[in-house]
Amino acid sequence: MLSYEFMQKSFIMGIMIALIAPTIGYFLVLRRQSIVGDTLSHVALSGVAFGMITNFYPVYTAILFSIIAALGIEGLRRRFKNYAELSLAIILSAGIGLASVLISLGNTQGILSYLFGSLALVSNQDILLVILLGAVVFITIIILYQDLFYITFDEESAFLAGVPNGFINIYFSILVALTVAISMRIVGILLISSLMILPVAGGLLVSTSFKSGLIYSNLFGLLSVILGLTTSFYLDLAPGGAIVLSALFILIIIIGLQYFKNKLGKLS
Repeated sequence: MLSYEFMQKSFIMGIMIALIAPTIGYFLVLRRQSIVGDTLSHVALSGVAFGMITNFYPVYTAILFSIIAALGIEGLRRRFKNYAELSLAIILSAGIGLASVLISLGNTQGILSYLFGSLALVSNQDILLVILLGAVVFITIIILYQDLFYITFDEESAFLAGVPNGFINIYFSILVALTVAISMRIVGILLISSLMILPVAGGLLVSTSFKSGLIYSNLFGLLSVILGLTTSFYLDLAPGGAIVLSALFILIIIIGLQYFKNKLGKLS
């Protein structure tokens, strides 16, 4: 499998995404914002369609659209303080509406590869982008770890403690947008939010602390991507779907093991 150059590129990009997506998703889940990835993915779809129509590289236009949407979510979240989820619904509606109009204009024949991912279309340019994003994400986590920790669990107390909530929220929203837009080459626009959530769900079930939850989320993300890409290659399946189903399979195993563990504990 790894004797093929396109599979080598896919694994490099897939492993990076397997570390980036659950890391970003971990903070989203703990902040009760799991749907953000799904919202931005619909906007990224409109960005891809726009890029195809205007002959720009679709990944770049998806990044631009996603960042604008992330900033829009943050702005609307402040406007609707008591109805924060409303901002997500508004942006999601705008994204899918714009995407449907742009796709109907034509010249979007290759859009399926962006919807569900493609092993053959991963380029050196895509790999460079995902490596740069990975470096930015992990440097951010290291530098802003304490601030992100405080904001995740109590945003108001963090603000009173002097944490720059506004800047960090906007910066983190942009990282989420970049993750969604860049990851679509392997996982697909419609499935990337699942890779940001499913490994995290498994990590939260087995973790005993904040840090261990983050580590387990990354571990399950890696297993999902490796298993998914391998299955995709040998069974000729869509890589995004194979990766997400692998993540779901791992989550089901974790839930099953915990169920039997609890049953045995009660019997003993």
